[in-house]
Amino acid sequence: MQKRLEKLFRLFIGLLALLAVVSLAFVIFFIVKEALPLFREVRVGEFLLGKRWMPIAYVGEPSFGIFNFIMATLYVSLLAMIIASAVGIGAALFLSCVASRKARELLYPFIDLLAGIPSVIYGFIGLVVLVKLFMKMGVHTGSCVLAAAILLSVMLLPYIISSCSETILKAKERYLPASNAMGIDKWHAIASVILPASWGNILLSMILAIGRAMGETMAVMMVIGNANLFPTLLGKSETIAAVIALEMGTAEAGSLHYHGLYAAGLVLMVLLFIINAVIAALRSRLIKEA
Repeated sequence: MQKRLEKLFRLFIGLLALLAVVSLAFVIFFIVKEALPLFREVRVGEFLLGKRWMPIAYVGEPSFGIFNFIMATLYVSLLAMIIASAVGIGAALFLSCVASRKARELLYPFIDLLAGIPSVIYGFIGLVVLVKLFMKMGVHTGSCVLAAAILLSVMLLPYIISSCSETILKAKERYLPASNAMGIDKWHAIASVILPASWGNILLSMILAIGRAMGETMAVMMVIGNANLFPTLLGKSETIAAVIALEMGTAEAGSLHYHGLYAAGLVLMVLLFIINAVIAALRSRLIKEA
């Protein structure tokens, strides 16, 4: 009876895994199918490198260039990752190597709660706090790439802290007793042994976080300014996710505008796959070297 249950369970898990793969394949197929009609009218190079986005031609010819959107997406996401990684790894070190077990059990629920707050609430807080702060600092209108990156980094913190703290804690339990027995200073052991041993899984948590960063729409859209401009730190810009969210509701089904938004989504998906592949390759290299 137990063997039959194990076989049924393995079959059930296999079906769930197959369903996940099929769902991903369907999403990719649908996006590619809806994006391809655009490239019959617009060259790929013009679409990727063009800086003028005018899908509805009120004056002149329509134009589909998403270069500024691509750069804004990468700029905001990578800047948010840098901020969140610095703060998140530091917080993870505190929770794993300084805080007591009771303190960790008390703090973990509050960290996990950050992941459950709706993005529109983060966006509202960004408008009320960050945008006004940047206005006081002399930034015109207060909406800028840096404000969006700071807000997005806060949204990434729970993913990085939770994953990194568990990884560092396991490495600490494995290596710290031996280093103490050898008379090695605790923080020297953390810097030279525990952190290097944890980098592989830390990079894995960054893969999860970068997907969250590049796909975030509402919060970033509310504070970045939504202007088709090349991104600068204190200037307005617009991400791919934001332009899709803002314009999909008004795009006529089957129009070039409609297919152009799907093509922008396809580019976002390809960028995410490339970044994930690079981080995964770096993680594999670090694990082999370790």
